Amino acid sequence: MQSRTVTTVLLGVAQTLAWASSYYLPAILAGVIGQSVGASSSTMFGAFSVALLISAAIGPFAGRLIDRRGGRPVLMTSNLVFSVGLAALSQAQQPLHVFAAWAVMGLAMGSGLYEAAFSTVVRLYGQQARRAITGITLFAGFASTVGWPLTAWLENSLGWRGACLVWAALHLLIGLPLNALLPAAERTVPAPQDTPGQPEPQAMLAPDRQRSAAILMAFVFAVAWFISTAMAAHLPQLLMGAGVSLAAAVGIAALVGPAQVAGRLIEFAFLSRMHPLLSARLATLAHPLGVLCIGLLGNSGAIAFAVLHGLGNGILTIAIGTLPLLFFGAKGYGQRQGFLMVPARVVQAGAPFLFGLAVERLGMGALWISAGLGVAACLALTRMAWEMRTR
Repeated sequence: MQSRTVTTVLLGVAQTLAWASSYYLPAILAGVIGQSVGASSSTMFGAFSVALLISAAIGPFAGRLIDRRGGRPVLMTSNLVFSVGLAALSQAQQPLHVFAAWAVMGLAMGSGLYEAAFSTVVRLYGQQARRAITGITLFAGFASTVGWPLTAWLENSLGWRGACLVWAALHLLIGLPLNALLPAAERTVPAPQDTPGQPEPQAMLAPDRQRSAAILMAFVFAVAWFISTAMAAHLPQLLMGAGVSLAAAVGIAALVGPAQVAGRLIEFAFLSRMHPLLSARLATLAHPLGVLCIGLLGNSGAIAFAVLHGLGNGILTIAIGTLPLLFFGAKGYGQRQGFLMVPARVVQAGAPFLFGLAVERLGMGALWISAGLGVAACLALTRMAWEMRTR
């Protein structure tokens, strides 16, 4: 069996490529693609939202395949689909072509991003997968740090069409070989419904309590992705509303990425010794604490807000992978993870628009909405902790 460290590195690098060439692509190319095909930038982000919705629909099916056959064939296929989608995007001549290309990308995103990677290591290592999940997110935490400058450089050098073709080639030349080197799964693990009434031996909850825990968990994941996506779309504008200059707002917003990686390092080095529910609850409170800082201190609290938001978001990304393993066990993890992430992907698709409306009407007051959601997520995790103590 390949060492867990090697598997983590392979998946971490492959995930960095997958995120950089999909999730972080519109921030750089949406405007120029829209100008080229005769559409607004918001329409191009609408095509990206379609991809997120398709990824939500395909996630449970991809997870079930990983449960049965392991992650290697699913992730390798996602590289091929990513390549086809990016190549199709490079040839777009009108908005409909862009929507079609992002629809293909949505298939790859639903079977080739974090949920698939987490399911792969759980399929291989079972309850021992927590550190591998953390390691994968440490690598992929640099996806925006690598992806945004590289995409911008490629667009300046080759145009946006050339940039898309280079990313497509990288999936074939780097992503596909990396995922091909993953160890093969040794045996089939049936999905949960294949053995009705049979509790998973490693699960922390009995079947009669798993349903309520799953609902609470899906809510927490949806809140995490809503806040993360809303801040990614509106953070500079919010900071300017607090009295920060445009240049300073961009610089402070850039702290979120390193703070996310720092949060994952903290999880890897220290919080991994604690119960996952404790680190998750601390993480959900980081964003509300940041809002409190900027609410009380104004622009003087802007840096604290950005850093706290990034720290919490980085740790929650790990919790999305580890909490289902803790509560429900390793059997059927992939399909269950896909279902748990459906609400998160749906709200993620609508987060920029919905939170944008709140910012238009409330200005900085919109942050109290996201802070309230963070507190609600913490309360949901507290309820889950009570369920586990009384299992």
